[in-house]
Amino acid sequence: MIWDAPLTAAVAKELNARLGGARLRAHTFHWDDRELVLFFRSETLRWSLHPRAGWVTLHPPLEPPEDSRPLSAKLVRVEAGPDERLLRFHFRKVRGHGRSVQVIVELMTNQWNALLVEGHDERIRHLLWTRRSKSRTLAIGAVYEPPAPPGRRGLERALTAEEWGELIESPDDEGARRAVLERVAFASPLNLPALFNEGGEGEPPSARGEAGYHLWLRLRALDPLQPCILETTRGQQPYPIVLPGFTIQELPTILEAMKAASEGESGADGSVARVLDGLDRALHRARGRVRGIEREMTHATDPEETRERANLLLAHLGEARKGRAQITLTGFHGEEVTLSLDPSLSPQENAEAMYQEAARQERALKRLPPLLKKAEAQMEKLNLLRERLLAGEISPGEVRTHLPAAAGRRRGDAKEEDMRLPYKRFRSSGGLEIRVGRGSGDNDALTFRHARPEDVWLHARDSAGAHVVLRWPNKEAPPARDLTEAAILAALHSRARGAGVVPVDWTRKKHVRKGRKAPPGTVIPDRIQTLFVEPDPELPGRLTWEE
Repeated sequence: MIWDAPLTAAVAKELNARLGGARLRAHTFHWDDRELVLFFRSETLRWSLHPRAGWVTLHPPLEPPEDSRPLSAKLVRVEAGPDERLLRFHFRKVRGHGRSVQVIVELMTNQWNALLVEGHDERIRHLLWTRRSKSRTLAIGAVYEPPAPPGRRGLERALTAEEWGELIESPDDEGARRAVLERVAFASPLNLPALFNEGGEGEPPSARGEAGYHLWLRLRALDPLQPCILETTRGQQPYPIVLPGFTIQELPTILEAMKAASEGESGADGSVARVLDGLDRALHRARGRVRGIEREMTHATDPEETRERANLLLAHLGEARKGRAQITLTGFHGEEVTLSLDPSLSPQENAEAMYQEAARQERALKRLPPLLKKAEAQMEKLNLLRERLLAGEISPGEVRTHLPAAAGRRRGDAKEEDMRLPYKRFRSSGGLEIRVGRGSGDNDALTFRHARPEDVWLHARDSAGAHVVLRWPNKEAPPARDLTEAAILAALHSRARGAGVVPVDWTRKKHVRKGRKAPPGTVIPDRIQTLFVEPDPELPGRLTWEE
């Protein structure tokens, strides 16, 4: 699925006519499925923003699920700027102060994203993917900065036939194509062959230029519209104008073309698009794994420094007292050293915890380089498979044999024994197993049948969400990094996932009990402690445990 400026403009125009004035009830940003869902009273809009999908489809009105975010607002208009792959839904809140709200869908290259921004300053409240680059930052709480416009010719006024001819009649055909693609508005890799009238080699250059010019004028004006599906080497492609050189299927509207194409792709057993979906998911996990290992290596602490802090604490036991969170001591070389302590532990226990942390750091420094090498090799292998599949050098069936089991498996294809598990499994960067409940009924099963008494139990405070269990058989506190990662997973699998900071309560599983006649998933924890974490949507990709 390719999005270009003409398709974006046509979809915006059709959605505006179809949904203008509709009342929004709620929305969901499913970062794991890369999906935006808008629950209107009249219809439900579902936009799949996975790189191998891209479909926007309308469905009968649905009741917003428990994990959706209520938003009572009226859709004022849907618009797309000229020669842009960015679409805006403008809403006006029905209640409250009537502040403006926008849902923005970005469709540039492979950086597809969806965001909800609020107010005149367009501050980001929710989004699918947090992205940071030198040019702009897309993160909750930041002011939205749209991508720079292409600045190509043909917006203010249409090019003349003479100007068009000068561009395409270059003796260097490749240079002419590059010039049109880079300088002319509404041109895209999808429509470029048609603009150059490829397949009409027998025609003189003047005739070929005239045909391309008239097609460009139609793409610019989107008049007349000819909604259709183009049969391409990448699969079925909805488009607002019939392009010469393609086998086509005409439909009444762009949205009907979208629905037909999406159903055709999802039903094509063994299709390139379906296997590419598995490849892309495997690549996403592989890249996350590489980034996670690199980050861990960058922030790795010297174990000798940790041991020296433990030695220093033992040398000053007379100055330390249980219950202190921090102590400043004179170091072995006369310098002042401030140590952070666990108030619930004695000085000797704090020192022992430091020795254990030093041992863990030492093991990590030994295991990380070979792990990074292995992860990079896996990523390169998957990239090569992707390139060969797109080039037609290898069949989808051959690619499947090289995919990790979890990457090639689609929903509904899970083995029966996997379906019986009431939780998803992750492995922390420290090697501990983290279990995340799949739903309210599964939460009870995870907590009371699949967790040991000493395991750590976590849940986002005052928010519906998954129970999370960090497998930890020891009586001492779990490693801080592993505990934080489990807390982030609890935040991500709760209704508070879009907040900037989420409080997550944790305690031992043995301190969690079920109230009498309590509904599924409702428990009463005791002796809780609280962590404040920032939801990181990329963390599950780095921690996913593939068996």
